[in-house]
Amino acid sequence: MCGIVGYTGHLQAAPILLDGLSKLEYRGYDSAGLAVRNGEKKTEIVKAKGRLKSLAEKTDNGNALIGTCGIGHTRWATHGEPSETNAHPHMSDDGNVVGVHNGIIENYQELKEKLVRKGYSFYSSTDTEVAVKLIDYYYKKYEHTPVDAINHALVRIRGSYALAMMFQDYPGEIYVARKDSPMILGVTDGDCFVASDVPAILKYTRTVYYIGNLEMARMADGAITFYNLDGDEIEKQPTQIEWDAEAAEKAGFEHFMIKEIHEPKAVHDTINSVVKDGAIDLSEVGLTEEQIKNISQIYIVACGSAYHVGVACQYVFEDLAEIPVRVELASEFRYRKMVLDPNGLVIIVSQSGETADSLAALRLAKKKGVKTLGIVNVVGSSIAREADNVFYTLAGPEIAVATTKAYSTQLIAGYCLAVQFAKVRGSIDDTQYAHLIDEMQQLPDKIAKILEDKERIQWFAAKQANAGDIFFIGRGIDYAISLEGSLKMKEISYIHSEAYAAGELKHGT
Repeated sequence: MCGIVGYTGHLQAAPILLDGLSKLEYRGYDSAGLAVRNGEKKTEIVKAKGRLKSLAEKTDNGNALIGTCGIGHTRWATHGEPSETNAHPHMSDDGNVVGVHNGIIENYQELKEKLVRKGYSFYSSTDTEVAVKLIDYYYKKYEHTPVDAINHALVRIRGSYALAMMFQDYPGEIYVARKDSPMILGVTDGDCFVASDVPAILKYTRTVYYIGNLEMARMADGAITFYNLDGDEIEKQPTQIEWDAEAAEKAGFEHFMIKEIHEPKAVHDTINSVVKDGAIDLSEVGLTEEQIKNISQIYIVACGSAYHVGVACQYVFEDLAEIPVRVELASEFRYRKMVLDPNGLVIIVSQSGETADSLAALRLAKKKGVKTLGIVNVVGSSIAREADNVFYTLAGPEIAVATTKAYSTQLIAGYCLAVQFAKVRGSIDDTQYAHLIDEMQQLPDKIAKILEDKERIQWFAAKQANAGDIFFIGRGIDYAISLEGSLKMKEISYIHSEAYAAGELKHGT
């Protein structure tokens, strides 16, 4: 859940870093820190435990840190307790390398023991300090070039990481590397940005690059250069983020989740992205009618709320398109020996397109030669890039951790696919097809109408507010919706909640 922001350019870095980190507060964190480089001078690091407000106060809202190149981080404790010592950024013994990191380094203890034997000492309990000092070790061993140092370190690190680093010998430059943890880079008018999520830099640029797995990049002089694991330069095409900066703001609502609940336009936009002249057109998704006819089995693979979308879509696909569907938790799918139908279709559902278990499941399916389709919200994300086909949900930025509009758009994407599969495979006729499309197109207005009845919603919420245990009961597709309702209740209210298939009430409750 950690957040990374980095900037190098013409402006003062610290205020930009604090602003970017504030846009990532939704990710959850227990400490924060900044490292800013002022030209040839030594990098200055400031850290604070607790809320970002504490870091802002310690740095006079960033004004006390002078320099045009810097990195910032909000930390959620994994290795080591929440403290200023364990907070990022971390630095090598002589201050040569300063870095921040998201992810988990699985073999950090082994690497730490090696570095201790080489004369390094450690002040924190974090795996990040190990990564920074490993890069410093290889920097000094191999030609004093950052790309070679990072390259040698990465092949020895097991686990996941998004790393952003500054080197003493290279003022004004930031180096980044990525494996299985989200990272996005942006550029505009001589300024370069890096962040773990789009909202952190959306205010400054909409021209972004998605760095691939096991790739590195150098940010300097208003340009970004990408490298593969061998240190060779590689070309990347930029992506334009269509969201405007206001889309990632609260727009007068008290919480992001409330704002996002009140955005049925996301459902409207997702439907209209594939419905053209009264028919569903999957040409941009990349599925042809011939391919749809030849699919013999569907596997829907996802985590959390996206998994609940899959459970609902299972009912819809089987009911309308009469095609067998299995729904699998991505974390289980990747760790099981599962026989996959070579004529099947694996649908991976993920808002971010970076969910680690879902991404691993996608790669496993591709390795087994099964066709894959991603239902994702973030253009250019890992799942979007690696899946054979992509259905983009047009939810815009979803800041709240508890998904609302992204869940709804994933659900409507599943419905659109199921209706089109049914039409192509002949299980519904033209009249039914037109009726279903018309019903889907009415959904945004129906959602808006429900949300307008605030008094009724408030009355119902007040009536249930004192409950200590809540059961969501449903049969068929209502059971699938109950799963998501129960998860939301637990996530938001911390009330004990369970979902039960109605016929199972006699077993266990």
